[in-house]
Amino acid sequence: MAPSAVVPVLTIDGPSGSGKGTISRMVADTLGWRLLDSGALYRAVGYVAGEEGIDLSDVEAVTRCAQTVKIRFQPSADGGETHVIVNGHDATAELRTETAGAAASAIAVIPSVRQALVDLQLGFRKAPGLVADGRDMGTVIFPDAAHKVFLTASAAERAKRRYKQLKDKGLSVTLGVLQREIEARDERDASRAVAPLKPAEGAVVIDTTGMPIDAVVAKVLAVVRP
Repeated sequence: MAPSAVVPVLTIDGPSGSGKGTISRMVADTLGWRLLDSGALYRAVGYVAGEEGIDLSDVEAVTRCAQTVKIRFQPSADGGETHVIVNGHDATAELRTETAGAAASAIAVIPSVRQALVDLQLGFRKAPGLVADGRDMGTVIFPDAAHKVFLTASAAERAKRRYKQLKDKGLSVTLGVLQREIEARDERDASRAVAPLKPAEGAVVIDTTGMPIDAVVAKVLAVVRP
């Protein structure tokens, strides 16, 4: 096993709905690398806090959640969505709801929660390589990553994608409400004092608005394998 410092890392950062999850999974599968969905870690902490009836404004209680939660990623047998196992429970469906996303965004501004999850994230860096998907992978968690990408898309485009995802799952959603939620989250993520959302220095910025998934994957792979 190679020392973690020499294990190659590709960071894929970007706002909610930019396609990070799908693209990261496909790129990791193609490269044969491990995958870290850092957003799922924050969603998992928010989910556990909700299950335990913890007020998200209770910093100490939420931090304890982040310090004790057990999370692992389990690849799908059919190559589909990676399963997220939280404290022994498959919480994949629960973590993909708008409620979980809002909770993740709310607790991500808490410095002690972010610190609690740093070591957990660094632990995913193992041979043969890691694709790290999130909002501060290239700026904070893996600043020494050899390959960095920042995916973006218009808020309207991201709302349409999310709308389709949720409708396909049989959920009742409104496009206008989704777009307003995405814009509010963008503002919150970009303006927070701790690890604000922005492209890492040297990151390749890819605007995915109107781009087919395969084309985005090809562009990201070209960053790793020119």
